[in-house]
Amino acid sequence: MTTYAALLRGINVGGNKKVPMGDLRTLLTGLGHTGVATYLQSGNAVFTSDHGDENSLATELTTAIEKHFGFTVDVLVRDHAYLESVREACPFPAAELEGKQLHVTYFSEPVDEARFEGIDRQAFLPEEFRLGERVLYLYAPEGLGRSKLAETLSKPRLQKGLIATTRNWNTVAKLAELTGNAP
Repeated sequence: MTTYAALLRGINVGGNKKVPMGDLRTLLTGLGHTGVATYLQSGNAVFTSDHGDENSLATELTTAIEKHFGFTVDVLVRDHAYLESVREACPFPAAELEGKQLHVTYFSEPVDEARFEGIDRQAFLPEEFRLGERVLYLYAPEGLGRSKLAETLSKPRLQKGLIATTRNWNTVAKLAELTGNAP
């Protein structure tokens, strides 16, 4: 049995793509997963499964959501070991920062520096970003909502061909904890 987190992109924002967390838990349980729990209302679920891998589980959940709710939602599934490695590899001093200052964008595929070479990093200081294994770490001292760098990084040309979803550091840490504590 492996414990995973499902990261749903763009649900329950501004009244669009409403996915009640109770319904999401029921959906995951109906797919045969156990230990199902959700975290916050923004599309974070933890579950245990003895079948599939990250990609097949994401596809399974994407299909089930579309069938149940009638709209498509991008889903990434990551196991505990990966989530913990993202937390441990953080290139910024997470313990010294507020959760709203540090964010992680999870990507469906590996990305390299060449994708971001057109960004003048000096122009955005003190905001910074660094790449990790299928993630981008973003330090935004004034928070994501005020971040000019976050706005630039979210441009479609930079995310072309990827599923990308962002979580603040508190959620990153909590998902690693929840998947580590699952039965």
